Amino acid sequence: MPYSSQPGDPVWADLLTSDPEGAIVFYRELFGWQAEISREYGGYITFSKNGKAVAGAMTNDGGSGAPDAWTVHLAATDAEATAHKAAAHGGSVLVPATAVGELGAFAVLGDSAGVRVGVWESGTMPGFGARGQVSDGAWSEHDGVPSWFALHTREYENSLVFYRDVFDCKDLFTLSDAPEYRYTTLHSTSPMLGGIMDASAHLPEGVPGYWTVYFGAENVDASVQQVLDLGGSIVSPAIDAGYGRMAAVADPTGARFSLGGNPTR
Repeated sequence: MPYSSQPGDPVWADLLTSDPEGAIVFYRELFGWQAEISREYGGYITFSKNGKAVAGAMTNDGGSGAPDAWTVHLAATDAEATAHKAAAHGGSVLVPATAVGELGAFAVLGDSAGVRVGVWESGTMPGFGARGQVSDGAWSEHDGVPSWFALHTREYENSLVFYRDVFDCKDLFTLSDAPEYRYTTLHSTSPMLGGIMDASAHLPEGVPGYWTVYFGAENVDASVQQVLDLGGSIVSPAIDAGYGRMAAVADPTGARFSLGGNPTR
């Protein structure tokens, strides 16, 4: 069953892509996803894994000027009110709150640092039907499903305030506050689904930051090679980190995402 979310939890991720047909092929081959295209909602694509919704995609026609990218959507009880709060806390409203039939309502914001982030007010569609989670040190439903979400920002302290106040993340939990590694999770209790990292030391010049979604991979190195074989690229090579082996990659149109997080590999 879909999990119960708290305000501010990452509950959906969708891809803005200039090549929807190519995206269907790429993610099908990489993750084994199935794709369902909704004519009712402008050709919106819902990706599923083993019959459970794991992500979405929509066509990037270039009108907004936004690059092809994954957008992480955070839970909110009222998408319109959240958009208003974002504007009042130094953010911006990129796409106003919009109802999606009985499914729910969404908005797309720029946070106080200018990072794109989505809002999802659930109706009949609560969000992910499957996501990676750890039980007794092992992953369940891990391979090819969203498993973690992270904001990489150059305005760490301001971002903590923004997400706490705009998305009602009242129990932010600081994992590390060392100068070389500052990281705070959106919630202090399980299940933890995402976090905010001080990335000011390594973000490229002119990049305000970004949200990234981690998709589980049973064998990260093999998945990275498959990304290359399918026409994608490597953003950051695979490394062994405290939470498993991870890599940052991009699909053939440049939309970046991460692989891994499996502590057993």
